[in-house]
Amino acid sequence: MSATVKSGQETEQRRTKGAGRGRRAGAARRTRTVRTKGGLSLRLEPRALWTGLLLLALALAAGVALIGSGDYPMTPAEVIATLTGGGDAGRQFVVQDLRLPRVLVGLLVGAAFGTAGAVFQTVSRNPLGSPDVLGFAQGSSVGALVVIVFFQGGGFAVAAGAVVGGLATGLGIFLLAWQRGIHGYRFVLVGIGAGAMLYAMVLYLLTKANIVEATRATTWMTGSLNGRDWSQVWPPAAVCAVLVPLLLCHGRALRMLEMGDDAAAALGVRVGRVRVVVLIAAVVLVSVATAAAGPISFVALSAPQLARRLTGSPGSNLLPSALMGAALLVAADWSSQRLFGADQLPVGVLTGVLGGGYLLWLLATERRAGRI
Repeated sequence: MSATVKSGQETEQRRTKGAGRGRRAGAARRTRTVRTKGGLSLRLEPRALWTGLLLLALALAAGVALIGSGDYPMTPAEVIATLTGGGDAGRQFVVQDLRLPRVLVGLLVGAAFGTAGAVFQTVSRNPLGSPDVLGFAQGSSVGALVVIVFFQGGGFAVAAGAVVGGLATGLGIFLLAWQRGIHGYRFVLVGIGAGAMLYAMVLYLLTKANIVEATRATTWMTGSLNGRDWSQVWPPAAVCAVLVPLLLCHGRALRMLEMGDDAAAALGVRVGRVRVVVLIAAVVLVSVATAAAGPISFVALSAPQLARRLTGSPGSNLLPSALMGAALLVAADWSSQRLFGADQLPVGVLTGVLGGGYLLWLLATERRAGRI
């Protein structure tokens, strides 16, 4: 009898060890590490890579569809031919001067919101840690409204006011949340309180405006890509070209921060420095994106969550979040033009409706999981 029990225990141990080796082998097959001669290494996860390529294709396809939409419709083949130098002068004017800047602003703004949302949610370790919730969009709105109501500024001045308002809001939240560093839950709570106060300031500024200024301010606050030209493409392009690679270089550190400050510090991450650098970069991205297209809501909240579910990968998923944000915003802009007949909606209205529904679903999911 004892021999039989012992034999059964040994069999179970071998089975457990075999299962453990199988899980490790499966994880090894799912993740590949590429090393360079200079000592740098890059982890590649095939599912995340294919998801990123799919999102890139969707974003570009949505952009082509958006360029082909409007009073002068074009097929995707005609759009691609015109973008590559073909087509007559009229088609070149419609595509190059009227529609391409709008699509590029949408792609850049969506990518900026998606990347910034991934950073905020990673640092706060909270799926609700989004610029929409934490007050940064409201801060940019206050800056823009001050320029509109009190200075009657033009488009460039309004954009500059939005950037200054967003950066000032970020600085204020950092100072209020700082206590031997910036910690996730304190940062979220301070941001929510700041957002409520700033929204009250928005309402006050609207009461001080005359009918023309109030209409202009309300239109800007809705969030729209209408009427975008090449002068509004270059600022978000330059900021994304600098800050998105910077954040990608901090991807490993952000992944360590998700395990907690103590674990990250034990693994060699300079927690305070990394957190400040990535948050400042994310605030600048949000401010410039808001200046370019207005406070388009819920893209920064939903893009990182959807990207993480598609990749099935832990961590910040910065690049998939950027691609998801770009695809979401351009697809939403196309939908707002095509799905409502002659009554075209600003893209911010559609993202607000869809994002509000997603937020309710997310809250219900978190409640069922016992996290709230």
